[in-house]
Amino acid sequence: MVTYGKRRLIAAFALTTVGAVVLAGCSGGSEPETEESSGPVTLTLTTNSITGGKNAAEADWIADWVVPEFEKAMKEDGKDVTVEFQPQGVDDEDYKTKIALDLQSGKGADIIGMDGIWVGEFAEAGYIKPLAEVGGDAVDDWDGWAQIPDAVQSALSFDGDRYGVPQGADGRVLYYNKDLFAQAGLDEEWAPESWDDILDAAKDLKQLDGVTPIQLNAGTAMGEATTMQGLLPMLVGTGEQVYEDDKWVGATDGMKEVLDLYKTIYVDEGLGDPVLQQEASGRDTSFQLFAEGKIGILLEGDYFWRSVINPAEGVGTAPMADRDEVVGYAKIPAIEPGEGIKDQDYVSMSGGTGRVLNPNSKNPELAWELLAFMNSPEAYEARAAGTLAISPRDDVNEKLLSSDPMLTFVSQEVLPITAYRPGLAAYPQVSVLLQQATLDVATGTSVDDALQTYVRGLEGVVGPDAISE
Repeated sequence: MVTYGKRRLIAAFALTTVGAVVLAGCSGGSEPETEESSGPVTLTLTTNSITGGKNAAEADWIADWVVPEFEKAMKEDGKDVTVEFQPQGVDDEDYKTKIALDLQSGKGADIIGMDGIWVGEFAEAGYIKPLAEVGGDAVDDWDGWAQIPDAVQSALSFDGDRYGVPQGADGRVLYYNKDLFAQAGLDEEWAPESWDDILDAAKDLKQLDGVTPIQLNAGTAMGEATTMQGLLPMLVGTGEQVYEDDKWVGATDGMKEVLDLYKTIYVDEGLGDPVLQQEASGRDTSFQLFAEGKIGILLEGDYFWRSVINPAEGVGTAPMADRDEVVGYAKIPAIEPGEGIKDQDYVSMSGGTGRVLNPNSKNPELAWELLAFMNSPEAYEARAAGTLAISPRDDVNEKLLSSDPMLTFVSQEVLPITAYRPGLAAYPQVSVLLQQATLDVATGTSVDDALQTYVRGLEGVVGPDAISE
């Protein structure tokens, strides 16, 4: 019987270009030889990164540090190992198709970079297996797991098993402008404890001329940013998740509460700009408006801090010279204290990529050694040179993030309470339906009608029996 995930992947392959078909033809399958070689060994590694192009910093780190340092370590251990890096620099969907075709045909690199959101789909299709099943006992014995919070490990997990090691971590928070808060008579050290606290602050900000009180991403134009930096963080704040107990969220109490929140912000109270949510460049515009002091509160990931409003020359796309003094950040509260998922007071959402072991590897245990090496403290320290970001490891973050209080805040306060999207084949279509529901409400459709439209669409994607009520 072909699983749902495999059906979806195979259907996607049928629609790919001739080039993808050629890839399939060039990688004819055979049963992998899993005996570790005692002679010279070549390990292969592929990621969607390439020097001078996409994700260049990662590609440079792999080529200039990982490969030579691992080969050196192996030589010192008496092993003749060569690492061959196979860089890619293509559209994410093209990369996904290539690695899926490779895995389907029994080929592919020993270690494969993979978006966490694909893990469930590939696991359901049988293209990847749990790490310990591939790499052996050394996987579960690795001391690095103790440094990676369970919530972060779940980014590359599926059905309770680890399928890969996360490469990084991020978290969503509420950013706010301290100067605007002061002008509105609000506490500059803001720490909302409920949705009402957020709305009350937004109502006070509304008195300021030329200021949009709050930006909560909505609509289809912003794509996945609406889902990840809008609906999902608020949904987990109601105690519900988009996929739970083998069902997708339907017209539940939590979904109604979230859409009611959108209605309050964009329709009833006029606390947000509904037109902005419909613009193709709406998200980038919201970044610029925040940087100019024209948006009071904005829900975003730590990417916004380090890559958008970063004042360092040539780094930020909407740099704020006074970022460190003017921009505050706070955890996202549940609708009421204790009503978030796992009875949490505060919630967040995270995304991320990682690396998996190819079950077709001829040297799986040695491949695990390379993967563990790539996730060692020394490797992350080398990776962070000039590109400070949150690693999945607590020990590394404690050492490297001390110069950045915001990234430290996310690492210590947000990641332990975060949640992740389900890595299932249906998720991208469900996400679009969620985006449309927020757009409908933000542009005047009633919450009940928006929910009915959403559920009808969801039935067409996953079937009525896979929807919670």
